[in-house]
Amino acid sequence: MYSTRSGQDIIRLNQKEINMSQARLAGSCLCGSVQYEVSGQVERFYHCHCSRCRKTTGSGHASNLLVKPLTSITWVHGESLLGRYKVPEAERFFNCFCTQCGSPMPRVVPELDGVLIPAGSLDCEPPLNPQARIFWDSRADWSCDAGGLPVFSEYP
Repeated sequence: MYSTRSGQDIIRLNQKEINMSQARLAGSCLCGSVQYEVSGQVERFYHCHCSRCRKTTGSGHASNLLVKPLTSITWVHGESLLGRYKVPEAERFFNCFCTQCGSPMPRVVPELDGVLIPAGSLDCEPPLNPQARIFWDSRADWSCDAGGLPVFSEYP
C-alpha cells in the first residue's frame, strides 16, 4: 500500500490499483426478489476452498469479498425473503440466501466488522481481482488449479 499526494490510500493487487476509500456495489439474487447496495471499504477478495463453502455454493469454491464496516449494507428490496442457516457445530459459519430462488446473499459478520459478499451476486464488476485461494489443502481434487494466485492452508 502507498499514499498518493492527496493522502488517499491506494493498493495494488493483481495489476489493479484500487482506491481504498469508499466503493459502491450493488447486487441481487437470481430471481431479483432480493436486492442490496454496499458502500464501504473493500478489504479483500478470496476464493475459499473449505468444505463448508463448497457445500454452500455447490461448486469447487466460494468467491467472496469482505467489505467494511458491517453497517455498509443496505437491503433495497426483499430483506424479509432472506433465509439463514447456521452450521450447528460451527463457531460462526452461516449461510444467508434468498428463500425464493436459493441464491447466496451477503451476510453480516460481526467478528470481522464487515459484510461478506458472494461475488456472483454482484450486478457490477468487483473493484478488485481475487487476491488468494484460502483453505487450499481442503479443496476437492477435481477443483480448479491455483491460476497464479497465492494459496494458503487457512487464512493468510
